[in-house]
Amino acid sequence: MTDLGAAGVRVQVSALHEFTRRLFEALGLPAADAEIVADVLVRAEARGITSHGVMRIPIYVERLRLGLVNPRPRLTVVHTSGPIAVADGDNGPGPVLALRGMEEAIRRAQTYGVGVVGVRNSNHCGMLAYYVLRAAEADMIGIALSNAPATLAPWGAARPYLGTNPLAVAVPTGGSIPVVLDMAMSVAARGKIIRAAERGDEIPEGWALGPDGKPTRNPRDALAGVVLPFGGPKGSGLALVVEVLTGVLMGGPFGPQVGALYDNRTSAQGLSQLLLALDLRAFGDPSAFKQRLERLMTGFRVLPPAEGHDRVYIPGELEWLNEQRARREGILLPEDIAVRLVYLGEALAVMPPWHEPGEASRSGETTCRES
Repeated sequence: MTDLGAAGVRVQVSALHEFTRRLFEALGLPAADAEIVADVLVRAEARGITSHGVMRIPIYVERLRLGLVNPRPRLTVVHTSGPIAVADGDNGPGPVLALRGMEEAIRRAQTYGVGVVGVRNSNHCGMLAYYVLRAAEADMIGIALSNAPATLAPWGAARPYLGTNPLAVAVPTGGSIPVVLDMAMSVAARGKIIRAAERGDEIPEGWALGPDGKPTRNPRDALAGVVLPFGGPKGSGLALVVEVLTGVLMGGPFGPQVGALYDNRTSAQGLSQLLLALDLRAFGDPSAFKQRLERLMTGFRVLPPAEGHDRVYIPGELEWLNEQRARREGILLPEDIAVRLVYLGEALAVMPPWHEPGEASRSGETTCRES
């Protein structure tokens, strides 16, 4: 089931999922909700999006234990009009609320051709690709947006005001690989900076400014400073648009009002997410759409690769390949992440499958910074 090697611990996807699910059940989540949280985190890990994978388990656990996230939320619709609904998430786990929002968007799209659901009073919901893929599986185009704690400096600024504010889109195709775009508005996800700080690595130039407002390659200075928008004014403008379509439109906190995920032991986050589903049938024949899309992607893939590239991939294809490989061969967890999960498991009497009793140490306690 598992394999301990010098590079870390290799564990089967199903075993990691089961451990994660049991961990969140032990923290008071209903079984169905613990299943959702586990699926979101482990699928991100399997797809190679490790910045939103199981490295997030410790902070999710901490905030639940501190009472800063409601393990049994009541999602309440506060406004509805045809294909549109706005719901209050009762400060529940972000993955649970975002998935329920997308499921409701899909239901409304089946009636109206489009479904739009906003959720406020939510929390960090992990990899947005998870939710839009649900729409793609229902033969719909999925779109998801979320605001985030203010860690991004708008173009020309040296202080944070907006979040990294991710956006994701998934489009079903005639084949097995959907088109999936999942991106934050920063040059790099802050989760990557967190991991660089934990490993003692430098980060590339252009990712962040330190607290002095100057460019830095030191990840700890970057975590104390700000991340930069990709494409300068383009990423900055998109981050502002996502903020408008989430926190401002949903009536939730926005900009610096949004609560931090890390280094915040006193307040809820108050995030807002917007989930959309577009039913292909409302636009014509789905099979004709998929045929046209396949022609587009075929031309995409046969383009001559530039120097340093073996071939041209469609958005989401590399992540799809990662997931297929992970389901065959297992997931390789870095040793420090594996030890940290052992420590959490011992505290909650839920042992990970790669652990022998008595192996955990307090070296598993690790602090991070904001995502």
